[in-house]
Amino acid sequence: MAETDKQIASGAELAGLTRSGTSSRNLFATGMSILVAVFTLVTLIPLVAVIFDVAREGIGLLSLDLFTQLPPPPGLSEGGFGHAIIGTLITLGIGALLSVPFGVMAAVYLTEFGRGTRIAYWVRFAANVLSGVPAILCGLFAYGVVVLTTGSFSAFAGGVALSVVMVPIVLRTAEEGLLLVPLEVRQASLALGANQFQTISKIVIPAALPAIATGVTLSLARAGGEAAPLLFTALNNNFWSTDPTQPIATMSVLIYFFSIIPYKPQQQLAWAAALVLLVIILTFSITSRVITAQKKY
Repeated sequence: MAETDKQIASGAELAGLTRSGTSSRNLFATGMSILVAVFTLVTLIPLVAVIFDVAREGIGLLSLDLFTQLPPPPGLSEGGFGHAIIGTLITLGIGALLSVPFGVMAAVYLTEFGRGTRIAYWVRFAANVLSGVPAILCGLFAYGVVVLTTGSFSAFAGGVALSVVMVPIVLRTAEEGLLLVPLEVRQASLALGANQFQTISKIVIPAALPAIATGVTLSLARAGGEAAPLLFTALNNNFWSTDPTQPIATMSVLIYFFSIIPYKPQQQLAWAAALVLLVIILTFSITSRVITAQKKY
């Protein structure tokens, strides 16, 4: 009987705690939720508009010739931009080869060796500043370091410019991934007899690999759409080329040149190239999200 009375009293108390939909707090929470949803939709409008506009103009021009042929002479139709796709992959590959080792090693130093030191503070500060530097300045840096030194524009110079754009993204993402690995994992490895190098190389970095891969894909997506740094380094090439020491065509530069010339066929190729480049960048971005979902910590 006493137990029943307690249950009745408890039910009465819970009934008194029932939320009121007309209270000022609930009305405020509902209003803020609606406001957040509206701002989210407003933020998505430019992205959807860009995708729709580029797809509308470029999807009708897609064909096998676009990926296997060279651009036509000014004013003539047909042709493609296969050489620019190859050039984009080459410059991005060079940029990744230069930026990923530096970015990952710097992140390892910051998380494993330099915590709390002045050097680590200045490295983070430099990475933050570099991430906000306009890409055209990265191109000017590569122009002064590589182009003026070698005496010619080249795919390698373009890769150097893109690597400067990519390094801060790789570094900060890799650092965050390494910091997410619990300290207990490191301590357990050391307790089992592993030294610090073995712990970092065989335990910490593999555990943070999804985050590192996310940073790499995000940096590739960022660098893939840059045209300004490549104008000062890789320049352009109207023919097939895979030589990293020679000028090379890239998608972003081709879109820039074809969009400003007064010939309709070239402008149409620019729309088609923009669609292909957009798909590549979206693929990188979606891949980074999928990899992020595989994180252990």
